[in-house]
Amino acid sequence: MQWKFGILFFLSVSVIMTTSAQESTWKTLAKITYTKQYDELMGFKVDVPVFSEDIMAMEGQIIEVKGYIIPVEGYKSHKEFIFSAFPYTMCFFCGGAGPETVMDVFASNPVEYSAEQVTLRGKLELNATDINRLMYALTEAELVEESGTN
Repeated sequence: MQWKFGILFFLSVSVIMTTSAQESTWKTLAKITYTKQYDELMGFKVDVPVFSEDIMAMEGQIIEVKGYIIPVEGYKSHKEFIFSAFPYTMCFFCGGAGPETVMDVFASNPVEYSAEQVTLRGKLELNATDINRLMYALTEAELVEESGTN
């Protein structure tokens, strides 16, 4: 009986730690400030992200992040898409959040669109120089199969 409780406790803690880690990923990515910098191509000053030490430590690391696929017709595919901490109606592109809440995703295999929250795993890349790209990119991304889903 005790070993069953131990296994259940371990599994519960595992699930809580994984969920907490995924939620804290977006919280960590939100630890960003900006500086104004003149952009020669644009001809005016633009906001340039300044990544915190916590974010810099994540660069190049494999991370798991839970969020929503944002459908962008004609621009991205099932292997390249935008991923958001928030559902479509609240995402950055709809005016409900900041640019730190979205990332480009470059998946190893196609990821089917879902309006439900999904978990992705991949390598985090940071971008502070190319204003035509998002600040964050998840490369070599894969859909994490959640337990209990079919």
